[in-house]
Amino acid sequence: MNLEQVRQAYGSVAQRYIELFGTSAQVHADDLAFIGRHLSGRAGPVLDLGCGPGHLTDHLRASGVEATGIDIVPEFIAHAWAAHPGGRYRLGSMAELDDADHSVTGILAWGSLIHLPPPDLDAVLVEFRRVVAPGGRLVTALFVGEEVVAFDHKVLTAYRWPLDEFSRRLVRAGFTEVERLQRPGEGDRRPHAAVAAAPA
Repeated sequence: MNLEQVRQAYGSVAQRYIELFGTSAQVHADDLAFIGRHLSGRAGPVLDLGCGPGHLTDHLRASGVEATGIDIVPEFIAHAWAAHPGGRYRLGSMAELDDADHSVTGILAWGSLIHLPPPDLDAVLVEFRRVVAPGGRLVTALFVGEEVVAFDHKVLTAYRWPLDEFSRRLVRAGFTEVERLQRPGEGDRRPHAAVAAAPA
């Protein structure tokens, strides 16, 4: 994955992205409920990887979660600090986390895996598995389709995944799927799904 390409692409549209997606009120209620089922009420740190404007990090913190938002886009982290001054945010890459082995109780990667070329996904999931403690949770959201295929996302090339294939990749990395929520396309929104997984 070309991190610099991702950083530049999102940095160039950061303000527009924040306007469109920058609050939890713009997240579907079913998605917020899914996130809450698996990450709220956990003792210990939770990482929101690819946190963007920081709205879901703030949503988690409002429900009592010790959440930290991490993103590679400086414009997003600056906005997150300004909009949520009581939160915790830092620049960083989900491909190389600074956190110790088994040191977090949860990871939220909400839409932040969509730009990963399929050959790069396994290594990132293994990195997630490294830092998640036993009994923890990984919650992800992705675009879904009949086959693994690239498409022209408005910001940068993204990928659709069949859910069963994505679940197999989770197993390969050391996770076990515990719940999935699949939602059809609505208006401009493409078909997508949420998947929760636990360390095997």
